[in-house]
Amino acid sequence: MRIGPYSLKNRLVIAPMAGVTDRPFRKLCRELGAGYAVSEMVASKPDLWQTPKSMRRMNHDGEHAPIAVQIAGNDPAMMAEAAQFNVSRGAQIIDINMGCPKKKVCKADAGSALLRDEALVARILEAVVNAVEVPVTLKTRTGWSPENRNAIRIAKIAENAGIQALTLHGRTRACDFDDGTVEYDSIRDVKANVGIPVIANGDIDSPHKAKAVLDYTGADAVMIGRAAQGRPWIFRDTGYFLGHGSLPAAPTTQEVAALMDAHLQDHYALYGNDTGVRSARKHIGWYTEGLPGGESFRDELNQLTEADAQLAAVRRYFARLADSHDTLPLSPYPVAGVETLH
Repeated sequence: MRIGPYSLKNRLVIAPMAGVTDRPFRKLCRELGAGYAVSEMVASKPDLWQTPKSMRRMNHDGEHAPIAVQIAGNDPAMMAEAAQFNVSRGAQIIDINMGCPKKKVCKADAGSALLRDEALVARILEAVVNAVEVPVTLKTRTGWSPENRNAIRIAKIAENAGIQALTLHGRTRACDFDDGTVEYDSIRDVKANVGIPVIANGDIDSPHKAKAVLDYTGADAVMIGRAAQGRPWIFRDTGYFLGHGSLPAAPTTQEVAALMDAHLQDHYALYGNDTGVRSARKHIGWYTEGLPGGESFRDELNQLTEADAQLAAVRRYFARLADSHDTLPLSPYPVAGVETLH
């Protein structure tokens, strides 16, 4: 799997998710086996670049190459300027967002709303590709709605514009809100019609599903999103499964305690105490979901307002858990439904 001059170490990608895949989480996923990571979405409007949120999203200290930054907007000139600005701050790959389904983004005629205007799509892609010397990639969907699927046309526009890799979420924008079935057939068709690498995205929630999607679609890589929340070692497990046909041993409780400890310390260092404590709660909640005593622990956690107290509480919880569980008592990965993807 290559993107321009960059050869990725494997076929596993952590999806860009706003409020989730910040620098500490991306670094953790890379350390646990993801071959590639894309930043949270950065707005193309210059007046937003100096906000605390944007500054954190553009912080790449200590990240492994290639550093990929996703930008969003609907104006070709502004998108080109945003690409140049992010390259000046360390981006080695620019990813263009034409897949976000959120109402706030679509009301601004950005994200997946752009799929309604193929001519504008072409202008944006050409403007960004011509503005920077680094590879430019695209994340998109199968269309605006089931009646307006245009994934193959968009993919060909992208390839002609010089886009060097395409991530395709196998749903239309409309289907995202009724949990429509992922269109792995559409991903397979796009892969068959373009010569650039295609990354398959959508409901890849287990190593078994990752292999099935790769085999069925012929995609060059798979992008994993929500399934990595609280379980970032899914990349380690998936890489092992793709190579051996079986799963490795579940992580020990002490291993998870150590990686979570390091994750939280990195998180606090980026966000500071107040924002760090609030934003860490969701990560801790994902880590402890389904674990013994997890619900009451999360209730306790919500009362804490200091990073030191929050970290100490997490350490106590996992120390108690390790007393009775050498290996983390995880629910098994789902395996149903991987036989028939179309």
